[in-house]
Amino acid sequence: MKVLSLYVEGDSLVHKLAPVTKLVYAVTSVIITLLFPSLLVGSLFVVLSFILSLNARIMKHMLTLLAVVLVLSISILIIQVLFNPSNQTVIFEIGNIKFYKEGLVHAFVLILRLYNMIISFGILILTTKPSDLVNNLVQRGLSPKFGYILSSVLQVIPQMLSTTSTIIDAQRSRGLETEGNFFRKMRAFVALLGPLVLSSLVEARERAMAIEVRGFGIQGKRTMLNEIRETNLDKFILNILRILLVFAIVWRIVLWVIH
Repeated sequence: MKVLSLYVEGDSLVHKLAPVTKLVYAVTSVIITLLFPSLLVGSLFVVLSFILSLNARIMKHMLTLLAVVLVLSISILIIQVLFNPSNQTVIFEIGNIKFYKEGLVHAFVLILRLYNMIISFGILILTTKPSDLVNNLVQRGLSPKFGYILSSVLQVIPQMLSTTSTIIDAQRSRGLETEGNFFRKMRAFVALLGPLVLSSLVEARERAMAIEVRGFGIQGKRTMLNEIRETNLDKFILNILRILLVFAIVWRIVLWVIH
């Protein structure tokens, strides 16, 4: 079976980091930005993630991911600026519509959180092969069954896109019109939906048979064909991230107690 992913081939420092290191960075950055609703904290992690993206030379792909949530970002900005319950300070008015400072600040915090989440996990997905991430997690004690579920989740989007493209080409060769007005596109969508669902079920069955033939359900200690080695740099980064996470949690608890 053809294995698909969003992985971008590269030889950068970010590519060479262990998958778990990048996963811990993504999780840590998201947790800290959630614990501290601050423009400064959110901006620091977004800038750091952008620097890592530049190092990995995946900025083009990252911008594509960010463009997906552009409409959501604009919606957050409009709703918070106009309807946030804490709005008090008016920045400017357009007719009877008032725009508030408090809502604007809160909107930027939410948008920074959203973008940080996408960029940090985007770094993980774009610079890490799904198989390497799963192998690294299994080496650290994750159940192979959960590892398989994670691997399937990481591959489901590119797999669906590839299958959809193949089905569209096949249907067009049979004379199906996929361009035109809304109703024509809807008819084409219905015609594509059946083959897409059926092919997904067939692929799931074939994958299940393939992994069982390879001894997926076997009991006992497992060995790795491709063992992921963690360097001293990985260990250093992981220790820094652990310290930051513990400090952030403790500091947040202290703030909650004080207030």
